[in-house]
Amino acid sequence: MSDLDLSRLQSLLSESVSLERQALLPTLQAAQNLIGYLPEAAAAEIGRALGVPLAEVYGVIDFYSLLRREPAGKTVIQVCTEPACGLAGSDTTLQAFRDLLGIAQGEVSPDGGFSVEEAPCLGLCDHAPAVLLGERPCAGVTADQVAPICRGQVQHPDTRVDGDLRLLTANCGRGQATSLQVYRAGGGYAGLERALRLTPTEVIAEAKDSGLVGRGGAAFPTGLKWEGAANAPGGPKYVVCNADESEPGTFKDRVLMEGDPHRLLEGMLIAAYAIGAQKGYIYIRGEYLQAVWTLERALAEARETRLLGEGILGAGFSFDVELRLGAGAYICGEETALFESIEGRRGFPRVKPPFPTTHGLFGQPTVINNVETLCNVPLILERGAAWYRELGTGKSTGPKLFCVSGDVAHPGLYEAPFGITLRHLLYDLAGGMREKEELGAVLIGGAAGAFATGRELDVRLSFEDLRDAGLPLGSGVVMAFNTSRDIADVLRRLGRFFAHETCGKCYPCQIGTQRQYEILQRLAERRLLPGDAERLEDVGWTMSDASLCGLGQTAASAVLSAMRLWPELFAAQGTSRESSTGTERAWQTQSP
Repeated sequence: MSDLDLSRLQSLLSESVSLERQALLPTLQAAQNLIGYLPEAAAAEIGRALGVPLAEVYGVIDFYSLLRREPAGKTVIQVCTEPACGLAGSDTTLQAFRDLLGIAQGEVSPDGGFSVEEAPCLGLCDHAPAVLLGERPCAGVTADQVAPICRGQVQHPDTRVDGDLRLLTANCGRGQATSLQVYRAGGGYAGLERALRLTPTEVIAEAKDSGLVGRGGAAFPTGLKWEGAANAPGGPKYVVCNADESEPGTFKDRVLMEGDPHRLLEGMLIAAYAIGAQKGYIYIRGEYLQAVWTLERALAEARETRLLGEGILGAGFSFDVELRLGAGAYICGEETALFESIEGRRGFPRVKPPFPTTHGLFGQPTVINNVETLCNVPLILERGAAWYRELGTGKSTGPKLFCVSGDVAHPGLYEAPFGITLRHLLYDLAGGMREKEELGAVLIGGAAGAFATGRELDVRLSFEDLRDAGLPLGSGVVMAFNTSRDIADVLRRLGRFFAHETCGKCYPCQIGTQRQYEILQRLAERRLLPGDAERLEDVGWTMSDASLCGLGQTAASAVLSAMRLWPELFAAQGTSRESSTGTERAWQTQSP
């Protein structure tokens, strides 16, 4: 590290508002932005300033994939190779970048301008193959577009936003973020105004009566969570927004944050009033820089107009929000791992109980909800719980966002009431299969979800109906594959994702995801060994039953569902890549 870099780093540290452990991750990110990477001298200087042992500083650096110990190119090109992008040709795109620049993984171009990395999901599944050129997202990047992109010819991708309803997404899909003025002109913050006329207990009752449950996958009743934190002794209390949306196939929270940031802030304000919190955090995945910039502007607008800070709307209620940027770790979508990250540690999940409502962020009572959940809250408070319950089904209330990608004519974000059928979503809203191909399979719920076939097209998309069909709703991922796709390759990519993203804290997940990936590699290469099917199933159930957190518990869900649907695919095939997988025969019996 040069004397100039050291001087700039020391200046950065001297300007830090709080030189405590929780400042570690933001400080490392700021130092990397200054220097380009994190050399030993920088790590040591940061550790001394924050009072963190150097070994623990390195533990954090090595845990997060977006932090680097070695120099990288001035512009880092990330190419997504997860299922939607992989099947759209991202492997070819990745190789085209490397060929053009003459570099391999981990290398820097001769002029120091570029590095190229294979990336897990970038949250741009509807724009496959997706690429992140430094801080700029690029859509549908084929091999012939690589050279223009390296010259800076990038167009920001616009997600298609449509559906039977436009409540949560009313201000999305316009190509720009909704300003505070526009949001308020459309009735924004009316929900907060009504909440402040009620008691916190009445606000919680409204949330409970609405039937709102978490939209991140766990579906825990939101009002019950708020009630637990409100009644918990101790303080201060916190509201945390989980915006670390990193699962392949999921991009709804990105669209909400980039298009309608004040709806999210209003939801957080109502939650804070309900539980008695004065401080909140929004933890955003490190690849969502456009969302970060959008929220920074929205926070500034809210503070200028006394919607954040002291005496909000003239009431005796104060609340402010801090943004925290993730650094490349899917596990930080797990709520307690996210807390650990904010606190300046590796994102290791905590053992539960105790639960976040009593012992959450900094050991204090905490409500944590994801973006979509919080964006529902203003609707409930503005229009009432009874109105909200009229949407959807008896047990699945309100609107739901579905992230549709893969081989459909119109990938995008679709909003609809719970209870529409899978057929309606795919064929009426998303335009059916692209180029008149036949539907082969649908991955529902994301990488941690399960496969459906044409036989499930008339299943209603609600928690109870999908549960009866043996399918998870998860975060609302619906990824369609036509009959020409190789399901074994899809499984290989899912297995690689979980093997890469396991945190390693518990052995069932740490070892299980690696063994699962090894077998799925053999499956994709048509060289399964005798007994591999039994081993794969055994590893899957072991992870499901014995892993510490939801990552390991669901890492085999899609694989196990594929084994039930296409058992012939998992028969030992010898070493010939020409041998039949049985997939084609399966498509013939599963298509609609």
